[in-house]
Amino acid sequence: MAAGSLWTGCCGWAEARARYFAKFRTIELQSTFYEPPAAALAAKWRAEAPADFRFCIKAWQRITHEASSPTYRKAKHPLPEASRRCVGAFRPTEEVWRAWETTREIARVLHAAVILFQCPPSFQPTGENISNLITFFQQIQGCRHALAWEPRGNWPLHTVRELCERLGLIHCVDPFSAEPATHGVWYLRLHGRGGYRYRYTSAELQDLYARVAERGHESYVLFNNLWMLEDAERFAALSGGDA
Repeated sequence: MAAGSLWTGCCGWAEARARYFAKFRTIELQSTFYEPPAAALAAKWRAEAPADFRFCIKAWQRITHEASSPTYRKAKHPLPEASRRCVGAFRPTEEVWRAWETTREIARVLHAAVILFQCPPSFQPTGENISNLITFFQQIQGCRHALAWEPRGNWPLHTVRELCERLGLIHCVDPFSAEPATHGVWYLRLHGRGGYRYRYTSAELQDLYARVAERGHESYVLFNNLWMLEDAERFAALSGGDA
């Protein structure tokens, strides 16, 4: 694996920022999904981080998740009643577009490497959903940040591959559940085998590292389980600290 091509971290601040920055070279921010922080706070994080530290962010849920999603319970401000039918599923609405503008601004301030669009399982491969997804990503072509998409419904692999290739997206997966449908950069999110409380074994981490190292391409490996801090530390150690 080329030096510097593996980026290991956690989905969210797993410990105090200063300690986190000393251990890892990337993070996937979660607060940007529930309700994006103020630009001034994002700028503070960028200023505190090492120059080569990479921020990845989850796009605001108003782009991907409908108002019925339980994830809105974690938002600081409730959705206005008039907006409830206008958010999520990449709908061609003013509400979704404003959510994208906010997401893009935070990504700009952070110099974010990747913006992740995580869809709920309810976002199925219907004609309407595919049409909305295509329209949305065509409208934001030319974005300076890499864009990753994590479909979690029953999406046929060939459909995911065709959409990602057409729209220039990185297919995000849990590597213990599926293989990425796209080549080049890998963006892997480890949710825990069978559930959030799962702790990865040394053999599993070694196997994953071998798979990533064999490719020789840039890879993001982000842990999103209860043991994410410890598992990410153990995985980073396999690369000799270059993760």
